[in-house]
Amino acid sequence: MSLFATKPIDDLIGAAHAGHGLRRALGPLHLIALGIGAIIGTGIFVLSGQAAAANAGPGIVLSMVLAGVTSALAALCYAEFAAAVPVAGSAYTYAYATLGELVAWIIGWDLILESGVSVAAIAVGWGGYLQSLLDAVFSVHLPNAISQPPGKGGTVNLPAVALVLAMTAMLLRGAR
Repeated sequence: MSLFATKPIDDLIGAAHAGHGLRRALGPLHLIALGIGAIIGTGIFVLSGQAAAANAGPGIVLSMVLAGVTSALAALCYAEFAAAVPVAGSAYTYAYATLGELVAWIIGWDLILESGVSVAAIAVGWGGYLQSLLDAVFSVHLPNAISQPPGKGGTVNLPAVALVLAMTAMLLRGAR
């Protein structure tokens, strides 16, 4: 068996139609709401923008244009993936169908790493929001050791952990 063995696109499509693939559970309105929630969900983008404005000066405009062009190119790449291999599975499935098992395995682990890093950053942002809510509404202020990320004087960020566990429970329950 070769590390570069590919899976024929017809087999992938056949498996998806036979019920072995991912089933569609969210409709267009759900996906639009999910996208809007992801866009406005956390202050991580505001914080990075403030840091860039403080350190980048007038180059911030060029960096935002470059980020926009990069995002558009990534969107075109995913559109090409979806057109070439019309089944669920993202870059992993495309790589498996075109480049082989080894490349698909590497991309699969890269996607898991990407998700872990982004979830950690977003959890810290939402943990800050939760801490602000607890402080403003209930006058509960958690000590920095349990409410800040390790880079900012904390040992463990309990609000972020609680939010990640809540989201994990929702995902285990399933999307409907």
